[in-house]
Amino acid sequence: MYLITMFGNLLIILAVSSDPHLHTPMYFFLSILSLSDIGFTSTTVPNMLLDIQTHSTAISYAGCLTQMSVFLIFGCMEDMLLTVMAYDRFVAICHPLHYTIIMNPRLCVCFAALSCLVSIFDSLLHNLIALRCTFTQNMVISNFFCDPSQVLNLACSHTLTYNVIMYIIAVIFGFLPISGILFSYYKIVSSILKLPSPDGKYKAFSTCGSHLSIVCLFYGTGFGVYLSSAVSHSPRYGSVASVMYTVVTPMLNPFIYSLRNRDIKNSLRKLYGRIL
Repeated sequence: MYLITMFGNLLIILAVSSDPHLHTPMYFFLSILSLSDIGFTSTTVPNMLLDIQTHSTAISYAGCLTQMSVFLIFGCMEDMLLTVMAYDRFVAICHPLHYTIIMNPRLCVCFAALSCLVSIFDSLLHNLIALRCTFTQNMVISNFFCDPSQVLNLACSHTLTYNVIMYIIAVIFGFLPISGILFSYYKIVSSILKLPSPDGKYKAFSTCGSHLSIVCLFYGTGFGVYLSSAVSHSPRYGSVASVMYTVVTPMLNPFIYSLRNRDIKNSLRKLYGRIL
């Protein structure tokens, strides 16, 4: 699964970078999303595979904080990119005549840089909270990686300050991006329903179908992990749920875009022809 994830996402990046027809805002963000997926799954899976081979389940304090930091950077970046891509689809469908003016290269680079900076800031906030907490020796994390929520729950005493900070982080990095996506799709659906022809509606829906599938997969599995941990206290059930959004989702993203997108398919065929 890890090799398929790496290969699939690298193919998307190569296809977008090698085909001039795909040098558009949508595919620019898609290539960064693929890069984010590679980093997201590479943070946890290689270390897990090494632990399986060496029969070791221990990780150092510094190693745990490092893994947690990198995991948060790539996870939050994916969150931000999905929001930016929703805005891109909103502009493309609701303001098609002004699309190239609004989504100019400078704005696209600014969005990508902002996503990266916000992700680093999120990681730093969690690290600052973790560094103020007391880590006991031989602390047991009921997962195959240093899941930030579990690490902070085990290490930090649930003071009022800690709870307030965590709620603020959840609103900024969780609620606001989801609200942006929902608002964008509300406007998109409203615009599509006003189209007179069924063919026009189908084409408009097909342009955002892949992105909507990835949004549902990413947030669906992510919420599933936290709901399962709240409902069931079984460590095994929580670990299985974590695999869904750390391994399965990054693996499926390239397939969703390549199978549902004619431009990506044509670009992959050209790339395959060049290699041959």
